[in-house]
Amino acid sequence: MHGIIRFLKWACAIIAVIGIASLVAGLSFRSGLGTPSTEFKEKAVYAPHGVVATSQPLASQAGLAVLQNGGNAIDAAVTAAAVLSVVEPYMTGIGGDMFAMVWLESEQRLIGINGSGHAGALMTLDKLAGRNRVPDEGAKSITLPGALSGWAMLLETHGTISLAQALTPAIALAENGFPISKTTAQEWGLFESKINYDQGARSTFLIDGARTPVAGEWFVNPDYANTLKLIAAEGPQVLYGGELGEKIAVRVQELGGFLTPGDFANYQAQWVEPMSVSYKEYRLWELPPNGQGIAALEMLKILEPYDLKAMQHNSASYLHHLIEAKKLAYADLEHFVGDAEFMQIQAEQLLDDAVIAKRRALIKPQQAMQQAEPEASLTTSDTTYLSVADKDGNMVSFINSIAGPFGSGVVVPGTGFALQNRGVGLSVQADRANTVAPGRKPFHTIIPGFVTKADAEGKQQPWLSFGIVGGPQQPQAHVQMLLNMVEFGMDIQEAIDAPRFRHWQGNSVSFEQGIPQTTVDELYSRGHAPQNPVMASVQGFFHGNNPGLVFGGGQGVMKTSKGYVAGSDSRRDGVAAAH
Repeated sequence: MHGIIRFLKWACAIIAVIGIASLVAGLSFRSGLGTPSTEFKEKAVYAPHGVVATSQPLASQAGLAVLQNGGNAIDAAVTAAAVLSVVEPYMTGIGGDMFAMVWLESEQRLIGINGSGHAGALMTLDKLAGRNRVPDEGAKSITLPGALSGWAMLLETHGTISLAQALTPAIALAENGFPISKTTAQEWGLFESKINYDQGARSTFLIDGARTPVAGEWFVNPDYANTLKLIAAEGPQVLYGGELGEKIAVRVQELGGFLTPGDFANYQAQWVEPMSVSYKEYRLWELPPNGQGIAALEMLKILEPYDLKAMQHNSASYLHHLIEAKKLAYADLEHFVGDAEFMQIQAEQLLDDAVIAKRRALIKPQQAMQQAEPEASLTTSDTTYLSVADKDGNMVSFINSIAGPFGSGVVVPGTGFALQNRGVGLSVQADRANTVAPGRKPFHTIIPGFVTKADAEGKQQPWLSFGIVGGPQQPQAHVQMLLNMVEFGMDIQEAIDAPRFRHWQGNSVSFEQGIPQTTVDELYSRGHAPQNPVMASVQGFFHGNNPGLVFGGGQGVMKTSKGYVAGSDSRRDGVAAAH
């Protein structure tokens, strides 16, 4: 009952922030959230040697300093990720998971790492009996955090600096403090009720345990500084098999959660092989399940035969085909994808030419599907993104998340960081790849993207490292951004800032205001429908007037014949820092 009351208070707070009048008048037919105004749009950043693009200037600057001091892209990426865990603690941190793809120029290959944790050893389906889903907050939503293991593996294998060196800027910011930006203050404030019920979260993320910080206010996190110092001194094993992991497991169990010290002691991130599909002379790469990147690949493959350029950018016909392709890909995603070890099909089957042809044949040019179903022939039963490139040609596409805002809302006292609520990616339905079970990896929404392009000899070369955060928005946003560049010749900043759609469920779609109302009306005539704004608020999808939390905030770095061009989403505080 207390959880329901907290949820309702939280939902009401969001609705109050947005304003009832704007909900009814401005949001009833479309999102009500505009793309960045022309006046404030960022410009693409051109870099002769290296570049770091993140969602927060302090993180970009920390990563750039690493490059300028001789570090490589891997070093800079982990350094920037650690800083983001301090300055955007409601989005990311060592209490969550990470994924990355890295282009190794000297080896001429793309590698992937899966730093996602798993359900605790005590998490069984019968312990969630009677529920229609895994709770989205509190101790029962917590899964093992894998991010720190991923950071350490990247540095140990392909970095040039130590984990302790990479953590140094983050430690300084946590210990000495930093001023809160306006965007951060707004987003932090929206989730005050979520962190208000847990003792550790209150003392860590509320000023005097009573309120969230305001714009311009100095914020320090000494507990987190001490945690990072401990990790710097003793290494990641202090979490995975040491005192920090044991401390977290004990507290999580006290609160009714499922982690054990053994879960931490037996965990390590995994190297994985990226998957890809071709699109003209380009190739989009995503990481394999347990993530949702395969949906972007399926969407792109469904769309490839259409003359999208002739339809014109963000026209009714163009958006209709993208939305319908998204419905089909996500229907397969929901039904088939989860922990790769427990999937009933091979991920590659979803990209088979015959399967794609069947899916494509379901698209009607003038009529929206009421409900997309998974492919019958196969049926058997909050986040931060950053991109870095260095002078040697290495490129990193890196994403880190604690799932929802402030994750589970639980902070183990004295640690200074929130534990993720990635348990929401597990299902209480039996016989799914992501069905609740001890050690099961949850279905993941966070996905880094990478694009290669064939050279004159037909060999794939790095072209674009990119990502767009936003939960289920990510694959559909990946496709929109890539097509903006490939089909419509936009530069990387224009492609990131261009107005987007977000399809939700059924026929519900939201559109940014940069898409003309006449186009939206035409889509409605084809059977698409507006997302109910009040329900969107209650579900936690709409957050004030911040389009970056609805339509996603992205970064990207494009390789040119000599140097790089980078962009960072104007919907958020991001910046690309270059040298």
